[in-house]
Amino acid sequence: MLKKRIIPIQLLSEGRLVKTKQFGPARDVGDPVASSKVYSAQQADELVFLNINRDSRSIAPMVELLERVSEVVFMPLALGGGITSFEDAETLLRHGADKVVLDSVVYRDPALITRVADRFGSQAVVVCVDVRRDGDAPDGEPRLYSDCGRRLEDVALDAHVAAIIAAGAGEILLQSIDRDGTMTGYDVPLLARVSATSPIPVIGAGGAGTYEHMRDAFTGSAVSALACGSLFNFGDNNPIRAKAFLSNYGLRFKVV
Repeated sequence: MLKKRIIPIQLLSEGRLVKTKQFGPARDVGDPVASSKVYSAQQADELVFLNINRDSRSIAPMVELLERVSEVVFMPLALGGGITSFEDAETLLRHGADKVVLDSVVYRDPALITRVADRFGSQAVVVCVDVRRDGDAPDGEPRLYSDCGRRLEDVALDAHVAAIIAAGAGEILLQSIDRDGTMTGYDVPLLARVSATSPIPVIGAGGAGTYEHMRDAFTGSAVSALACGSLFNFGDNNPIRAKAFLSNYGLRFKVV
């Protein structure tokens, strides 16, 4: 059995660590560097940083953050939010990021996935897919959104996933907008649908509120990893305790 991963996901705005609910207004929850240092000590497998500042979509804040975080943590770092070109991705990777997270840009320029993968390897490319289950969707299908959940994309979930895999993505970060920040559990059917047919690892995100939610997502789907935000931001929870709990259900994790 492949070992699973637990990945804290850190949302950033104006240099601060924030948390959202269903991609709505952001709530300040601390300093990203201090938080990263704590996660490093708590055996997190990786860290994901996403710049969600809707007014400033450049990578400049991420470059500055990389320099500070790299001094206090020793684990893989994935950064995204505001990447619009190959040069943006290259800058982050050359400044210490192990992976870049692409999202909105791939709807307009899917070839960017291939360019980054060809230069740095597929393992350096994570593509984020933001999904919402719109109640008025006539076919009941989940809808894809870009631009921090503000722009509806005219492409089906399965077709988009197939396209990013074909383009050379190394991982998929599958995020439920509906569950984001609610702490009511992952959208397990969504995770199961995509991970069942994906030949590349799928990271589930959105909804973790208890370790039982993580158990249900891991046992109810073939995801390789789960990303958590609110679970670790609010309450006395951490990756060490999560792994100890989940190990009771036959799930194996990387030794950090």
